Parts: sequence; structure tokens; C-alpha cells
Amino acid sequence: MVCGGGYFPSMSATAFALSSLEAIVSRFAGRRLMVLGDLMLDHYLWGRCERISPEAPVPVVDIERESSSLGGAGNVAANLAALGAEPVLVGVMGDDPRAQQLLDAFAERGVNTRTLVRDRTRPTTIKTRIIAQHQQVVRADRESRAELTGDALQDTLDVIAREMARCEALIISDYGKGVVTRETLEQAIRLAKAQGIPIAVDPKESHTDAYHGVSIVTPNQHEAGWVMGQRVTDEASLLNVGWGLQKRLDCECALVTRGPDGMSLFEKMGRYTHLPTVAREVFDVTGAGDTVVSVVALALAAGADYPEACYLANHAAGVVIREVGTATCSPAQLKESLAGALA
Repeated sequence: MVCGGGYFPSMSATAFALSSLEAIVSRFAGRRLMVLGDLMLDHYLWGRCERISPEAPVPVVDIERESSSLGGAGNVAANLAALGAEPVLVGVMGDDPRAQQLLDAFAERGVNTRTLVRDRTRPTTIKTRIIAQHQQVVRADRESRAELTGDALQDTLDVIAREMARCEALIISDYGKGVVTRETLEQAIRLAKAQGIPIAVDPKESHTDAYHGVSIVTPNQHEAGWVMGQRVTDEASLLNVGWGLQKRLDCECALVTRGPDGMSLFEKMGRYTHLPTVAREVFDVTGAGDTVVSVVALALAAGADYPEACYLANHAAGVVIREVGTATCSPAQLKESLAGALA
């Protein structure tokens, strides 16, 4: 695919060597990555719906079980841990009973919580979803979207300064809940650039221009289109939005995720790569963006180039969306998916 003069054509799956990709996955173990972002707990109430309430035209769900999983930056960290890496999680939680639920969820996933900051002035973010017959009926959120201030902000900046020197990549997971601020972004990006390590951002539209000069941003097509003031409706609008975003941020790459249409990678050096989706079954795309940004950053830290990193992330996302709720991908599952496509 050519977008104007000077751009290289798209790569295809045949350009990727299975042995090289498997070698990259084998180097995931022990990589240390900082994850800066918003923590949240995804709480699920599972049941069946067989009647409508007599009190209002809403479904009545008979709850059969409940479960919890990590969302936001916590899910990014869980993805890294599942792949054998060591996430350094920099985030904020409240000082309330739900904070312990969050800590328990981290413990179950093998995520170290020593770098987390408590803020008595804000609640721990929890999103409760009621699911009936595998369909979400309603979601209820408890959260604060106010930006960090005072001791919580200073404590977060201190953690970033203390921990960055031992990290091999930086991931910014921005869900707009107040942890990713101008101050935390500037410090984290400045320190990461000084070390020459990759910076991968799952962006929020309100902070777009603060990501200037990072390694890669991974918005979905709706987010990218909103930022660039143009809806992605066809190939031409996709190319305008993708190249426009890459140039606006002067980042090395913009990776636009497109759901069932796969992913599109726009590199500063002028190459465009389209990666078709590898998912055969899709049950839930919740958290797929977390998987993409975590695998991209981890693969870059393990020596992958940008197309290789995005190809690996595409396969990892194809694994996690086969499950309901946020999920993770193991090295074995990732290698199995690669082998099925390239062997």
C-alpha cells in the first residue's frame, strides 16, 4: 500500500520468520518494564436473565457467581507477568476495602505491589459489570477522575525517579483517572528518553500532545480518528489518520488497532504495515488494548523491530479476546498461535 510519494509498501505475514519471533518470545523472561497508569478492579456479577422487572422496564438478573480481575494499568502489568517479565507498576489506589481486593488480585497474578501509592482522598477504582448469558447488561463505576495532587503526586514522582534507571522500557497506560498527568508524563518520558529505552503509550485523547516524541502509540481507530478530527471509514481515511497522528506526535510509530480489521502500523521511516486479525473466535475485547501495548513494549525491550513487535501483539490479542473479561497470554500460547500462522 502506498500513501503518497516516499512511503514503502506494506509488509505481509510472509515477511516474518517463525524462528526469529520465537526467539524474541524466549527473551521475554526477566525483562523489567515500568508501567505508569490508572489502576482499576473489574468486578463481574454473573447470572441469568429470564424476566423483566415489574418495577421498571429493565432485566432482572439472577446472580449465580461473581469474580474480579485487573483492569487498566494493572491488566498491563498482569500481561507482562504472564509472559515472564517483571512489571514495575506505578499507580495509585485508595485507602479503602476495595484496595485490598486490588492487592489480592495482583498477588494472584504475581505482580509486585511495592511501588504502588495510596491516596486517602480518592476511592480505589472499581467497575462492576452484570453479565447475563455472556452479555453485559449494565456497568456501574466507582472512581475519581481528578488529577493527582499533593502527597500522592509527589510520591508517584518519587517512585518514577527511583525506579526508572533499572527498567528496559516504559509503558504509559492512560485511562483518564488522574494518575497520568502533565507532571508524571513529563518526568517519566524525560527519564526514559535519557536512558534510550522504548516508550509505548496506550493513549487518552486529552493528553495527546504530551506524548510527543515517544516510541509508539497504540490507539484504536475511534480514538485516533477523534484526535485527528476524521472518522476512519475506509482505507483512505485510515491512511490520513494514521500518518497524520504519527507526524503530529513525531513518534517513531503509530499503531492503530481496528478490531476485526486487525492493526495498521505507520512508521516514521515511511513504511506502512497492515496486520490482519488472527482471532478465530471473539468473546470479549475487554482489555485487548492492554495486551497490545504490553506485548509491543516487551517485544521491543527483547530486541524486536516495530513490525515484529506489533505482529507478536496481534497474536497475543487474538488469544485474550477468546475469553470473557480481561485475560492474559502465556509464552506457550503465543508461540502456539505463531506456529499455527507461520509453520
